[in-house]
Amino acid sequence: MSDLSTTALEIVAPGKGILAADESAPTIKKRFDSIQVDSTEDNRRDYREMLFRTKGANEHVSGVILFDETLRQKAKDGTPLVDILTSQGVIPGIKVDKGAKNLAGAPGEKVTEGLDGLRERLEEYRGLGARFAKWRAVIAIGDGLPSTYCLDTNAHALARYAALCQEAGLVPIVEPEVLMDGPHTIERCEEVTGEALQRTFDELHRQRVVLEGILLKPNMVLSGTECKTQASVQDVADATVRCFNRHVPAAVPGIVFLSGGQSDEVATAHLNAMNAMDCTHPWELSFSYGRALQAPALKAWAGKDVEAGAGAYLHRAKCNGEARYGRYTEAMEAAATTRGEKLVSQD
Repeated sequence: MSDLSTTALEIVAPGKGILAADESAPTIKKRFDSIQVDSTEDNRRDYREMLFRTKGANEHVSGVILFDETLRQKAKDGTPLVDILTSQGVIPGIKVDKGAKNLAGAPGEKVTEGLDGLRERLEEYRGLGARFAKWRAVIAIGDGLPSTYCLDTNAHALARYAALCQEAGLVPIVEPEVLMDGPHTIERCEEVTGEALQRTFDELHRQRVVLEGILLKPNMVLSGTECKTQASVQDVADATVRCFNRHVPAAVPGIVFLSGGQSDEVATAHLNAMNAMDCTHPWELSFSYGRALQAPALKAWAGKDVEAGAGAYLHRAKCNGEARYGRYTEAMEAAATTRGEKLVSQD
């Protein structure tokens, strides 16, 4: 398991985090629809190639989560996209779950599917160059929700996936996401997040998963989107670190937070506040952002302006890299990318 631990530590190296570029076909279509670009295979390739070739991004991004299609794709010049990443020291990963489906007997709750055939798929993905994987479970907060049944079922699936990943030589990213949708308070989110984490780690222990060889990808502790009182940035940082100190074992190398519907700047501010706190914790606090890294880049690219898209992506990567040290400031958002410099490498 030493190789898995080494890879996990490389992913959460100081000042670095993960780009989540693993959008499913329906999700990437929605993103492309927002900029009036057709979601064709070539357009998806061109967009992701732009991100992967952005000069300097590898100073802040240590790993990229890919979708099955992207792991197999080649750039316009015939270079496998995986090779573009690895040539820059960026570690390729792969989303392996089959999505959240309705949980039988539990109205309003979901369970993530994809365990059938997973052992064989992981072996193939390892051969294609992936070194880590991701599986997302979703937990809703509502009237009487989540149920113990939902928490236990998803924890069991996460642990089964993690054990199979480690068997295949892949670092599993374990993602029990408590959704921010709803009117719940930050206190309720902290309660549910703590319970979800506790049950997940209990199950990981039962299924003999080595914690030094995993990464945790959780939600931050936030007020619900419809809550009348929205917690401040510092309140979110305090509640999140407190919750994780109580429920995440010290053996875990790193916590790579999801942005979970937050705006790009707010997600960065929350991460920064956690890393700026005057306290110590045993794990790295990093990021695994999708929309919060890509939204400005997607808008700037708009299907044609590669340099503008790369500049917007690099800016967000830099901001989150600084947030890893607690050095991000709002003033950084005003910094314009130098347009005279070519930002997209063709090497």
